[in-house]
Amino acid sequence: MKILVTGGGGFQGSHLVELLLAKGHHVSVLNTYSEQAKNNLARVLSSINLIWGSVTDKELIEKSIRGHEVVFHLAARVNVDESRKDPFSFYHANVLGTMYILEAVRKEQARLIYASTCEVYGDGHVLSEREGLRENAELRPNSPYAASKAAADRMCHAYFKTYGVNVTIVRPFNVYGERQKSGTFGALIPILVSRALIGQDLTVFGDGTATRDYSHVSDIVDGYNLILENDTEALRGEAINLASGCETRVCDIAAYIAHVLKVDIVRGEPRPGEVSRFPADISLAKSFGFSPRMNLFDGIARYIDWAREHNKG
Repeated sequence: MKILVTGGGGFQGSHLVELLLAKGHHVSVLNTYSEQAKNNLARVLSSINLIWGSVTDKELIEKSIRGHEVVFHLAARVNVDESRKDPFSFYHANVLGTMYILEAVRKEQARLIYASTCEVYGDGHVLSEREGLRENAELRPNSPYAASKAAADRMCHAYFKTYGVNVTIVRPFNVYGERQKSGTFGALIPILVSRALIGQDLTVFGDGTATRDYSHVSDIVDGYNLILENDTEALRGEAINLASGCETRVCDIAAYIAHVLKVDIVRGEPRPGEVSRFPADISLAKSFGFSPRMNLFDGIARYIDWAREHNKG
């Protein structure tokens, strides 16, 4: 198939591109230019059609989607803390950019697989310990980032209902792994590992009992591919969670990294608007054959090994 991946030079996107190429697809990538994106795609540059540009460029989107049967839309502004500082840029990229994608997909009559996020659900603390967030749960986003993704998520559903666009909405929970951003506005595991590698103590905000469902990027891109290969009526217009199905406390993740890399843990003040739980129900994904394989702490160990080598480079 001819497939376009927006955000294909990013963390998740670059792993997805590699998998799609391995499956024999013809892959194009649309990504804003950065040295990081270039590095993420270094191993596949000769095998893809690379387009530098933004999803907020309407004309470029229309040209890029022409001739493609499937579009994976992963391009987005993604950090909760950054969205508090600059909410408009998140609306511009995540809502308006997705509108341009939807319009171009509708005209091309292509299939769209949209990367939403678990953040659209808001806090899952009201659920019992045995319950997870299901796809039909109310969306109660807690941040400008989450709200922008929820708006785009529901616009995808509206384009299915109104125009019959073949769209599937994927809601990954907390993804981690090689190539994930570790600096300013980076993700938890890369930030903790990068600090520990230079001997800094690790800060856990609040009591650290907030839980997340972490999945290694290899499991998530396997899930994307599974959805690609299951182009059925049951997935058209629907949302589907991708996660491990296991909750882990933030303090336990920090403790593991601190133990492996021989640093201490210090406590910081709770962050405003912190979500206490994100428990995932992945029964729908499992019904299509999704089966996460990577144990969290094995995956963190793998990431630490990669980060050590990356830092040497």
